Amino acid sequence: MNVRQLELSRRTIAVAAALIGTVSLVIGAHAALNMRAIDAAKAVSTDEVTGSIGQSSRLALVIGNGHYPDASAPLTQSINDARALSSSLRKSGFDVDMVEDATKDDMVRAVNRLKSRIKRDTVVMLFFGGYGVQAGRESYMLPVDAVIWKESDVRRQGVSIDGVLDMMKEQGAKAKLVVVDASRRNPYERRFRSYSHGLAPISATDNALILSSASPGKVVDDDKGEHSVLVGEFLTNLTAQGSAESVFNKTRVAISRASEGDQVPTISSSLLEDVHFGEAAGG
Repeated sequence: MNVRQLELSRRTIAVAAALIGTVSLVIGAHAALNMRAIDAAKAVSTDEVTGSIGQSSRLALVIGNGHYPDASAPLTQSINDARALSSSLRKSGFDVDMVEDATKDDMVRAVNRLKSRIKRDTVVMLFFGGYGVQAGRESYMLPVDAVIWKESDVRRQGVSIDGVLDMMKEQGAKAKLVVVDASRRNPYERRFRSYSHGLAPISATDNALILSSASPGKVVDDDKGEHSVLVGEFLTNLTAQGSAESVFNKTRVAISRASEGDQVPTISSSLLEDVHFGEAAGG
């Protein structure tokens, strides 16, 4: 082999070595990027799993209906109650959808929005303040545009509380809390013979807690305060925090004692979860 051939061989070997080194660097960099991607994916997956187990979503639908055309005067307390309760629930970690002076369409859309957001770990709360009527042993929340002349109008134009509870159950809500402030003497009571005063008993479906402003079949008169008796006391106990059952029970006892038994709120419970107010995360 002459000198020229030797130099060419050396150059070939050098070029090959450089190429091998470059390829190794590329492979190493690619592997490092893949490892980072895998680590990042693991981190996201862990966060998602931890979030779904460690935190429960909290949703509330708050409806305050005050301006009914058939009523002699507006129910100003219902609007005040809805606004104050919404503010307090947000401080307790609830994502609140508040609706004022809701028509039937408004109420149906609000219930459907709630339905679309309920998951297996969701704690759901429903509040309704306004006029309620019982028909066929069910209690109905009445929209402000309801035209009621007979019992069938109630079922057609109202929104069934039992129906909303059934929806929550079907969607798999973790726990269901309901406060109904609708046991009022309403403008429709003399329009059909089969009318029954107050609300029908509202049964607590699986894992539910329900508070109504009066005993079944009873009505209460609004006082002159900013809030209704029920919501005023409920807000006081809600601010003090504690478990949902404690807040509901303290509200019932306080109103019963203050009215000397004239107004006795009703509680129905099948609650299995330890739901606490004042805690944005957890059950």
